[in-house]
Amino acid sequence: MSPQKNASLRLGSIAPNFDAKTTTGPINFHEFIGDSWAILFSHPADFTPVCTTELGEVARLADKFAARNVKVIGLSANDLDSHAKWVEDINEVGNVKVEFPIIADPTREVSALYDMLDYQDITNVDQKGIPFTVRSVFIIDPKKTIRLTLAYPASTGRNFDEILRVVDSLQLGDKHRITTPANWKDGDDVIVHPSVSNDEAAKLFPGYRTLKPYLRLAKQPAPVSA
Repeated sequence: MSPQKNASLRLGSIAPNFDAKTTTGPINFHEFIGDSWAILFSHPADFTPVCTTELGEVARLADKFAARNVKVIGLSANDLDSHAKWVEDINEVGNVKVEFPIIADPTREVSALYDMLDYQDITNVDQKGIPFTVRSVFIIDPKKTIRLTLAYPASTGRNFDEILRVVDSLQLGDKHRITTPANWKDGDDVIVHPSVSNDEAAKLFPGYRTLKPYLRLAKQPAPVSA
């Protein structure tokens, strides 16, 4: 398909499909996702300081993403030659090996499709004055549904531990009819979903606690990635 600008993506939207060139070869995005979860994240430009630390951190967390059946894929408005040279810097600075694909999007087609372009920061532009991307994040499930969107300013690096935490929450919720409270992390108590009756809760979550009729806490039903 030919990507078109789509500024109306919301949680629950189907992630638009596209074909692109990446550092690991050409992809069709939906085929790339397959039966996995995916994290699509953009960065403003190659050879920039914050982005270099971010991609190094994603490479460092490769095993944790894999354990959760998550494929990660980056994007910036640079070409493949630039990406290839920059990856060498990332590997050296971070003492890592970047193996996940990075989309080359010099024409901004995919960036426009996912509304990633920076229309606010007039300094975040290339030599022609065309906007670079902001630090966008999309968590996408195996049904190709967008489950999380985040947008960070160019000046602020992302917390990928938080992004993993959200993946854990979403995957547990999909399996076990729970939600997660503020600052939840793996192993903490979870919230029984409001759609679960008390009788069901007694069977599904033995020993659950009722703080309010609408707030019931239970032990986490399964370890992360189980």
